[in-house]
Amino acid sequence: MAGPWKLTYNKFDPEQEALRESLCTLGNGYFGTRGASLESAASKVHYPGMYIAGVYNTLSTDIASRTIANEDFVNCPNWLMLNYRVGDGPWFDRLKVKILSWKIELNMRKGIQSRRMRWQDYEGRITLIESHRLVSMAHPHCGAVRCTITPENYSGKITVRSGIDGMIMNAGVERYRQLRSKHLEPCSMGSFGEDGIFLQMITSQSKIQITEALRTVVYSGAEQLFPEMQVITHGRQRIIHEFSVEVQKGLRYSVEKLVSVYTSRDQGVADNSHIAQETVSQIKNFDVLFRSHQAKWKALWKRFDIEVEGDKFVQLALRLHIFHLLQSSSTYNEDIDAGMPVRGLHGEAYRGHIFWDELFVFPFYNLHAPEITRALLMYRYRRLGAAKEIARQHGFKGAMYPWQSASTGEETSQEIHLNPLSGVWGPDYSLLQRHVSLAVAYNVWTYYYSSGDRDFLDRYGAEMMLEIAHFWSSLAKFNSNTRRFDIEGVMGPDEFHEKYPAANAGGVKNNAYTNVLAVWVLEKALYILDDLLTEEDRQAILFKVAIDEKEIGRWRSIIEKMAIPIDKNGFIEQFEGYKDLKELDWEDYRRRYDNIHRIDRILKAEGQSPDSFKVAKQADVVMLFYILNQDELKAIFKRLGYPFSKKMIKKNFDYYFKRTSHGSTLSQVVHGFVSDLVGDQQLAMKTFKESLRSDIYDTQGGTTQEGIHAGVMGSSLDLFLRSFAGLSILEDRICLNPKIPKEWGSIKFHVRYKNIWFYIEIFQDELSVLAKPMKDISIAAQSKIPIVIKEKTYQLTAGVPHKVSSKLWFSF
Repeated sequence: MAGPWKLTYNKFDPEQEALRESLCTLGNGYFGTRGASLESAASKVHYPGMYIAGVYNTLSTDIASRTIANEDFVNCPNWLMLNYRVGDGPWFDRLKVKILSWKIELNMRKGIQSRRMRWQDYEGRITLIESHRLVSMAHPHCGAVRCTITPENYSGKITVRSGIDGMIMNAGVERYRQLRSKHLEPCSMGSFGEDGIFLQMITSQSKIQITEALRTVVYSGAEQLFPEMQVITHGRQRIIHEFSVEVQKGLRYSVEKLVSVYTSRDQGVADNSHIAQETVSQIKNFDVLFRSHQAKWKALWKRFDIEVEGDKFVQLALRLHIFHLLQSSSTYNEDIDAGMPVRGLHGEAYRGHIFWDELFVFPFYNLHAPEITRALLMYRYRRLGAAKEIARQHGFKGAMYPWQSASTGEETSQEIHLNPLSGVWGPDYSLLQRHVSLAVAYNVWTYYYSSGDRDFLDRYGAEMMLEIAHFWSSLAKFNSNTRRFDIEGVMGPDEFHEKYPAANAGGVKNNAYTNVLAVWVLEKALYILDDLLTEEDRQAILFKVAIDEKEIGRWRSIIEKMAIPIDKNGFIEQFEGYKDLKELDWEDYRRRYDNIHRIDRILKAEGQSPDSFKVAKQADVVMLFYILNQDELKAIFKRLGYPFSKKMIKKNFDYYFKRTSHGSTLSQVVHGFVSDLVGDQQLAMKTFKESLRSDIYDTQGGTTQEGIHAGVMGSSLDLFLRSFAGLSILEDRICLNPKIPKEWGSIKFHVRYKNIWFYIEIFQDELSVLAKPMKDISIAAQSKIPIVIKEKTYQLTAGVPHKVSSKLWFSF
């Protein structure tokens, strides 16, 4: 690793290559290409995956006397494919030559991946290979590679193959390899112009056409060459340009691959094959594409960058997380009907499905490019009908979003799973994580709250909030004995507790997180109806969602009578019956196992079940303190007739932190924020850095190679802003309560709240903030912009920096 902008690897390491390919993935929100070497094919070492937002396909596999259907994020044709040979020797194969040097570099500032490799063949000929690649952030359908070949100690003939490989399958996740994985079928291929070839494939079930059009351009130094190009095809699924060039010792010869990618899903595209060929024909060369690409990244970094003086690792990791979030979903997503895959556009883990992880990613988008959040929320809105149908099928009303979503918004979680050791099928309860609908509602509201986008709320968001509220109302049942409403048959965020010990049915009763958030959603839905909508708009939307005044009255009752399992001392039980579970001997398991993050798997291997123990994979009760502020929680608990105080946060944090294995990368972030909330800044810093390490060092052990963890990347950035900059949002202003470590000289960042940009610099001795309304927003010269710094309100003048002495806060 080198510098605050570059991820650098100076030695080839086959055991680390898959991880590096994930971390060096390039993308632009429309498509992503893993950072595999040009010459590589899928193997135990390399995996050159290519993914297009929203392209899924379903295949069925017969396993153990059952037919199981899986909808997968499709690995699309590999456009990187390039190889070469010297004279009449063999095609380059890393295993058959001597590698003299090897360097891979990801330049996040410019958005390019570079490689420098020197190799020697069996005749002693030394060749230098230098390559640069990009996936254009300025032209979302375009990418390019420049590969420069320098014969260092010989002259002669070099033959090059440059092509598109459609003879690929989904093989990036080892545990899925027993399943059918060939998603693509040939459609058409051919050549165009003097230097172009194209390949069109179609997904076997979803019938999505995918066209990649490629031009191969050759240079000697700055002079373009025009070698005779032979078109080679392998069946109807691979097409290659092959050509030879007579080279002179010490001279540089470049091969540029210019590519354009389109699908039949693209808006306004009648013929994806034609437009792909037309688009790539208009690209002059690599440099032209690079200049616009670099300019776009420069503009993005001006908006998104976070600067940290005094900690090189934190600086690099924060930029790496920003970089990959922008590659996974960008401003181009406004034109794409796709959600936020849990592993970005970087791999096939979790089949590229959309989970609740959006909750951890959207806050960062909200404060820098809310148009990205809006586009991703529109994915959810377009599938509102599917969510209503899922609710109806389960006997509920309103909208119940699926735990796993892909193309249609139907539930893509498996209902049963096969135990590979016993060969016995058992129920899969993961789809009982109904709290995903709470996350969708939370995302809708926080987007509106921070952006002020009333158009979205009126046209889409209010309807989503009301339908989700209606679902939770139908799920809540009044208990005549306790005179409260119960929610049964759900799983909380913890994930380890699927059901009660020895129970036949899945789910638990009155999961605290679920019940509190259900109340929160109902409150926001009532607020929309009571305070935001005109009477005419109120009646119109109630007719649309088929909700009457009697149902609204039920909501008002639920927010006053929801059951929360809490004792008189303020201990919040994760769910009813949790206190009756057995304690785990954590020290014994830590002594016997190197890693107990997935204690659930260890217990099952021992013939036991995590359902029987007080163990958690990640934050559950503690999640309440992460996503709702103290004032919100106090108001909810007070209305329900329960106690709430800041002491309760620490009591519950201390209790559950000791019983959490952190089997999810998200766990460190949540506990990091809450540890800061209760005054433990050292633990906050420790967990913050663990969250930064999780992908760059693959601390979960082999998971990052299957795709980055978008949730932890987004939440680590959110944690930085909330805990160290002390950033929070009120209805009409932002607040800052900075607590920066003594070893940090300063932090600098920009955030957008509604239509005002705030440029913030926090030093050890002072804070400086500059407020700039966006250009299309008129603001009177005398107007003041309120901001709260360490609980004191200041009135800012637009465009004028305001400085506050550090005596008003503290470092640690």
